[in-house]
Amino acid sequence: MKKLVIDVRNTVPVYCKNNDTQVDVPCGVTLQDLVSLTGVKQDKELPFLGALVNNKVRDMSFRITKPAQVDFFNYYSSYGRNGYMRSLFFLLFHSVDKLLPAKVKLHIKHSISGGRYCTLENLDGPITDALVTKLYLHMKDTVSRNFPFIRREMLTADAIKEFQDYGLEDKYEFFKDRDRIYTSVYHLDDSVNYYYGFLVPSTGYLTTFGLEKYEEGLLLKLPSKKNIKTMAKTRSLPKLFSVYKMDKQWVASMGVPYVFDLNKYSDSQQMRYGVLVAESYQEKHLARVADTIHQNPNVKMVLISGPSSSGKTTSCRRLSVQLAVLGYHPVPISVDDFFVERDETPRDENGEFDFEALHAIDLPLFNRTLSRLLAGEEVEIPTFDFTQGKKLWNGKTLKMRENSILVIEGIHCLNPELTAQVPDDVKYKIFVSALTSLSLDRQNPIPTSDNRLIRRIVRDYNYRGYSAVETIRRWPSVRRGEEQNIFPYQENADVMINTSLVFELSVLKPYAMPILYGVPETVPEYAEAQRLIKLLSFFKTIHANTLPGTSILREFVGGSTFGV
Repeated sequence: MKKLVIDVRNTVPVYCKNNDTQVDVPCGVTLQDLVSLTGVKQDKELPFLGALVNNKVRDMSFRITKPAQVDFFNYYSSYGRNGYMRSLFFLLFHSVDKLLPAKVKLHIKHSISGGRYCTLENLDGPITDALVTKLYLHMKDTVSRNFPFIRREMLTADAIKEFQDYGLEDKYEFFKDRDRIYTSVYHLDDSVNYYYGFLVPSTGYLTTFGLEKYEEGLLLKLPSKKNIKTMAKTRSLPKLFSVYKMDKQWVASMGVPYVFDLNKYSDSQQMRYGVLVAESYQEKHLARVADTIHQNPNVKMVLISGPSSSGKTTSCRRLSVQLAVLGYHPVPISVDDFFVERDETPRDENGEFDFEALHAIDLPLFNRTLSRLLAGEEVEIPTFDFTQGKKLWNGKTLKMRENSILVIEGIHCLNPELTAQVPDDVKYKIFVSALTSLSLDRQNPIPTSDNRLIRRIVRDYNYRGYSAVETIRRWPSVRRGEEQNIFPYQENADVMINTSLVFELSVLKPYAMPILYGVPETVPEYAEAQRLIKLLSFFKTIHANTLPGTSILREFVGGSTFGV
């Protein structure tokens, strides 16, 4: 390891992981200046956007005041991409702020087709191509002028007043009950806003983005994860968009589109009622799906797919109940019980077990089982033990009756290869996912992947023998597997169902927080654990005793009527 020494009286030691160099630097030096002091190389077209400092995410204006381990990251890190994305949010907000009347509010709603879907509330008339072009050109001009994103730590009371003066009533509501002395406020030119997480140093870093009309709103497009100079082709995803739109409208009609709305009712009887309403809303969708299946007598197999921790197992059980009401004899099967033995599991490019790969499933055994069941045979079904990493044969058998219908759940259920021996006309395909309908405020949507990751951390810790470190470490591989094996098939579903519950992060909070606090500072996963802790800190706790035994969340916190 190289060691450089700067002859300055008040210095602190810094170890830079990027080039394995230790250097004594002036106390208070910024990360931006530290780049040259450590001699670490960076690509001019791919600059550093921030760094992990003692495994905490920091922006480039952060000052080093104590001994530190520093690991600079660029856009190709998940931290870099998230900071780039938030900076684009502010860039678009700034252009809306400058070009449109004060009454028009930018609402960044959710991810879709390689970007973020946005609406302009209180706009007089529809969004036109001319308006999109005008906003885009203003954004490009702001990038060319390279305005800095300035982060200021302010007394929360002063920040609230600034938000009020600027007309950001959602920020005012969000922070007025926040139990923090100081709050970070971002400035761009003379625009003011708050963002959950760091921003890039200046607008000049935002070299690649797009802005298009999409449905009745805007699509703010982000660079590709693999090439910052390119953007993915925009795809029409009508089924996914329709589910997002319907559930966003529903939470708004219920009066809880934002976290501060939810927190108002966290300890009240009204919240207990709201929990029942939200649960009934999901149940009604499942009942409608069952009715649709019942109208097609050819259907002998229901296939339920969805990404990790989307609630496939509980959805399978609840739909089975609804089908039973209509006279069916549901035969539930979990594809997860057909995993290959642990030592036969495929590995990803990093050498880690790739549980999301199609061939992590024992396809010959699975297809033999389906064929025999459809032929009317009694078949023994394995149970996969995730702790031991193997199938257990404990005498569990299944047999279809005349009125039986197979209800199968698993991440690959919409992949034609999984059920290649079964004719398509006997299948009914369902895609379920936890599409988070709640936002922190108008410009801070909650990623659906965060919702699912928190679910998975709680479930893996309680029921699968994995620590939060292990779950967080594997999550990027899980996400890659979803993008390869699940999402390409989602629009082939006959119906999509949103399994997220507006109140669920409030319920998961007391389960997840102790697990996340157990992640040590010495591991890289500490940064992600701290990010999730911060997200959950915005929510007031809602106790799980408000949940019915049939709730999706029971799959993760325990106490499920279905025993999952």
